[in-house]
Amino acid sequence: MKTVSSVVENYIKTKPFLLNALSLGIINLTSLSRNIMTELESEFSKEVKQGAVVMALKRLTEELDFRLNHKINKVIKNIGEITVRSSLTDYTFAASDTVLNKQADLITDINALPDIFYTSSRGVNETNIVVSNSINHLVDKHFANEKLIQKLDNLASITVKLPKENIVVPGIYYFIFQRLAWEGIIINEVISTSNEFTILVSEEQVDVAFKVIKDLKN
Repeated sequence: MKTVSSVVENYIKTKPFLLNALSLGIINLTSLSRNIMTELESEFSKEVKQGAVVMALKRLTEELDFRLNHKINKVIKNIGEITVRSSLTDYTFAASDTVLNKQADLITDINALPDIFYTSSRGVNETNIVVSNSINHLVDKHFANEKLIQKLDNLASITVKLPKENIVVPGIYYFIFQRLAWEGIIINEVISTSNEFTILVSEEQVDVAFKVIKDLKN
């Protein structure tokens, strides 16, 4: 059976930025209830009392304050080192039977080179390789016969070490990426392991992105 509380919660869950604003307590609940009354009444096919909507929003706000803020903030405050690298190139190749062998050849060539950034990830249809600009010529050589889908230059990476608790608390990545979105940061790639993640952004935006992530700890 539908209740005002359940319908209000489902509505808010479809509006990520609104959900976060509610958790921060920065929205006037009475004004919000007026704005969503039409949609709620359509859901119920009958008139809904505004007071019931306000009460449902109030209860949801209190729950979100605990579910989103307290648990996530505990993890965010314990973010570890943040590492920045610049002068990177992001290659995206179509998946093929030979691309892994080409990667092995590339790794052999760069294994002894100092201070080289290299990471890769493989999807169903694409293989992604991120390297220091200084070895672009090696990537171009080894992957000359592979289908290049995209190549992005002048990128920077930000690698964030997360506490172990990040794997049992929902919303950690959402919380971080939402803050980056608010600042207009365009994320070109996301690469992650269990307890750390790396984002690729343009060199023009790396300083702002670094400050956003660093300020989360404060």
